[in-house]
Amino acid sequence: MNNNLRSSEIQEFLDKAGWGGAARTPLNADASTRRYERLRRKTETAMLMDAPPLESQPCPPTADEDERLRLGWNAVSRLAASRVEAFAAVAGHLANLGLSAPALLDYDTSRGLALLEDLGDDLFADVIRRGGDEIALYTAAGDTLAAVHRARPPVVLPYRGGEWPVLTYDHLALSANLDLFVEWMPQRDLAMRMSEQTRLRWERVRENLIGKTEDYPRALILRDTHAENLLWLPHRGGLARVGLLDFQDAVVGWGEWDMSMLLHDARRDVSPEAREAASRAYLDGMGVTRAAYDERLAVLGAMNVMRIMGIFARLVTRDRKPRYDEFQPRLRGLLNDTLSHPALAEMRDFVTAVAPHLLVAA
Repeated sequence: MNNNLRSSEIQEFLDKAGWGGAARTPLNADASTRRYERLRRKTETAMLMDAPPLESQPCPPTADEDERLRLGWNAVSRLAASRVEAFAAVAGHLANLGLSAPALLDYDTSRGLALLEDLGDDLFADVIRRGGDEIALYTAAGDTLAAVHRARPPVVLPYRGGEWPVLTYDHLALSANLDLFVEWMPQRDLAMRMSEQTRLRWERVRENLIGKTEDYPRALILRDTHAENLLWLPHRGGLARVGLLDFQDAVVGWGEWDMSMLLHDARRDVSPEAREAASRAYLDGMGVTRAAYDERLAVLGAMNVMRIMGIFARLVTRDRKPRYDEFQPRLRGLLNDTLSHPALAEMRDFVTAVAPHLLVAA
């Protein structure tokens, strides 16, 4: 997109919203095509979300697998392609549950621009790094995710000017994301032994693992609920103390997927005490048994960890971003933890056969 044209569009949008004269400070770049600025006018602040519609389109609700494969990764994985309307729709749903998603002060879906409530900078990861109470924060996160997951999953969510479809994280999305592990890890880790025969074995093991998820209860999930996407808002009460970010990719999935994102964090070590506190809060909020939760967290957690290992290997090999290598030792530890559950015996045998070093403590 032409930079001058985009600057003009942004200025026009801000002028219309009454923030045209605000001081603007760019924030750290988002991992997607989005970027953010903090706006200041006198004693007020707000956030500008700049999300131009540049990515491949999101998944049409009626698309079959062949069409999704033609459309690209966003359609395959049922990602929202950073669409402002998805953010607005999910934010409204979360606010109706009494949760702290940023309020949208104004937005323009055709241009991919939104003016958001400023929830501050106190990300969980930063608060804990400064000495904050990790157990208290993770307990609050468990309570918050339980509130999201126990609500009835919507079919569509309204936003100003339309409705956003809430799709299901289905077999194609799950298998394609799991396949990242065997497609990209061997390109980065030459000790990982893959052949045509082991690829066929992988497909059998993968299908058996996906089959386990078919009996698991479904819920609306936010998909990216780690410590750098959660904000601590202690001045608010109850569930509203946890600020939520980066939720536009919400789908109908499994609650333990979000819990895996929280507890199996690739970027920071979550203490055993904080994991247990979050799990207990979640179990209390959901009313499920510990045994069922532990199995689902292990199965979905292993899938999630393998997916992330593949993504990070791709970022290093294809996208020339070597810093993502630093997360692999932690991910290997998480893989070892999740695969220790009896429900993962077949997958553990597969990993032992093709990459036994991944199951050795780093």
